[in-house]
Amino acid sequence: MYFSGYGHTQRVAEYVAEGAQASLIAIDNNGEITEQDWERLNSAEGIIFGAPTYMGNVPWQFKKFADASSKVWFSRLWHNKVFGGFTNSASLNGDKQNTLIFFQTLAAQHGGIWVSLGILPSNTTAATRDDLNNLGGSAGPLVQSPSDAGADRIPAGDLATARQYGVRVAEITARLKS
Repeated sequence: MYFSGYGHTQRVAEYVAEGAQASLIAIDNNGEITEQDWERLNSAEGIIFGAPTYMGNVPWQFKKFADASSKVWFSRLWHNKVFGGFTNSASLNGDKQNTLIFFQTLAAQHGGIWVSLGILPSNTTAATRDDLNNLGGSAGPLVQSPSDAGADRIPAGDLATARQYGVRVAEITARLKS
């Protein structure tokens, strides 16, 4: 479940979905998804949110989707569902934590169970941008997308972290299901 303004978040979402062996649902430029997409979300065992961090939080398109989920909230259709989330911005920090907190709060309002990243940060002098969790996230993957380059220039370590997070969410979802 993601919104991508310029293709960077879509690429990350593809890596997360690959790791989770999940399908993707894209929020369109008007902040909407189809009725079939709502049905898919309602029947899914887990949902992973993804959006870029714009001006310190989610873009309006994702917020519109979140507001529309109040109909689902009222019916408690996502209660006890597993949730996760990831974000990216052009800066190494870019106030990404605010976006992840937004996702966590949305999941909590729906009565969901949040899955953390679960990967130690790569924070030694030998660490490179090719290492897992090089940006040191804990709530979910943090990704840096250079503002002057396409999605093909996202650091390999950030994409590998996204894939590994998808694996983790799927494993925890399977554990809770059994």
